[in-house]
Amino acid sequence: MTSMDRLRDSLRHLPLIAILRGMKPEEAPWVLEVLAAAGFHILEVPLNSPQPLESIDYLVRKAPGMLIGAGTVLTVAEVDAVAATGARLMIAPNCALPVIAAAKARGLIALPGVATPTEAFTALAAGADGLKMFPGEVLPPAAVKAWRAVLPKETLLVPTGGVTPENVAAYRAAGADGFGIGSALYKPGMPRDELAQRAATFVAAVRQ
Repeated sequence: MTSMDRLRDSLRHLPLIAILRGMKPEEAPWVLEVLAAAGFHILEVPLNSPQPLESIDYLVRKAPGMLIGAGTVLTVAEVDAVAATGARLMIAPNCALPVIAAAKARGLIALPGVATPTEAFTALAAGADGLKMFPGEVLPPAAVKAWRAVLPKETLLVPTGGVTPENVAAYRAAGADGFGIGSALYKPGMPRDELAQRAATFVAAVRQ
């Protein structure tokens, strides 16, 4: 299975990427348990979290059937560190060509952040497997629809930031393939029951 196939298959399973910014390694076991039970298939630990590589390593070992990756990957050195954990996904907030190239060279799925069509085409030409439309707050469903008219039809678009259970239907109708969900789903220190409730709400919203 190619990187593109793996990403598409995971998004078909459930078009949600759980962004676990701020999660501590000791929280990873119960967070994984809750999100797995809710049906999540893609988990992202941003590298500006506490001891992120330790958390990623745990998730890779304990959830081999999931697509585990790192977010906020900004340098080639960070790509190397992420690849060493066995993670399969590299997500960035920006379109840095050396980072995309390093991710592809190491067999990682590359999902760089883009905010304009120019960045989108640049990222795809560099080998990106999909595009993180970021920040979603300034890229509403109308932007997804407009991008769909000019990008290659197979392009994966994943709005991230500002996505809520209330607006996922509009994004899907415009052509979004998936969503990166951060603080609307997970916040450091939140109770287990609250995470379970938020996860269930998002899952219900995208499956309607």
